[in-house]
Amino acid sequence: MPGVCCGAWMVGESQMKSIVFAAACASAAAFVPSMPASTRPVTSLSAEMSKSIPYLTKPKGLDSMPIGNREFDPLGLAEIYDIKYMREAEIKHGRTAMLACLGYVSPEIFPWMKGCFPGEAYTHTNPINAVFAVGPSPMIQIVLACGFVEWGLNKGKMTQLDMFDDPKRVPGDYGWDPLQLGTPENIDTYKARELENGRLAMLAIGGMIHGSFVTGTGAFGSTF
Repeated sequence: MPGVCCGAWMVGESQMKSIVFAAACASAAAFVPSMPASTRPVTSLSAEMSKSIPYLTKPKGLDSMPIGNREFDPLGLAEIYDIKYMREAEIKHGRTAMLACLGYVSPEIFPWMKGCFPGEAYTHTNPINAVFAVGPSPMIQIVLACGFVEWGLNKGKMTQLDMFDDPKRVPGDYGWDPLQLGTPENIDTYKARELENGRLAMLAIGGMIHGSFVTGTGAFGSTF
């Protein structure tokens, strides 16, 4: 029994030391000033969340482009590249995709367009077959022509390092508005619509092309 009594006394002493140490720490913490709210680190609970993806935090670098800003940048590209250069690329790809969608469905809607250009290679109404029929030469001509226009519009400045040396340059604005739709009252509305339609067209042309590969038909089900 002496050993049991001694062990019980040792455990009791150890517990008592722990209690005294905890009480001392609590008393000391009471004199530590609380951190002001303005200096507290931002946590996931207090951070502003994205409107497009509510379970992700609001992306950085998009506020300088308020038109069309849906707070969608899951890869954080706006923190790596110049946001003006990214918007320029988005607008150009959107415009190209809108024209591509129109060209993709036109032969199916207007069969009389078949044979508008001379030569057997230009008689295909199936857009997929038409691309392979004409070969790489016309495609290279299109790329070179677009590159020449791009070089002229940007006065030779075609990289993100020098494309926006002029701070007044607006991405995608080439001063081309033959119908005079962009009045000061509605210019922002038309810019937002162009972005939204361009984004939709980029998804649409990809879907139509893949659909033709899978089904072998056109966008409206024509078998050509």
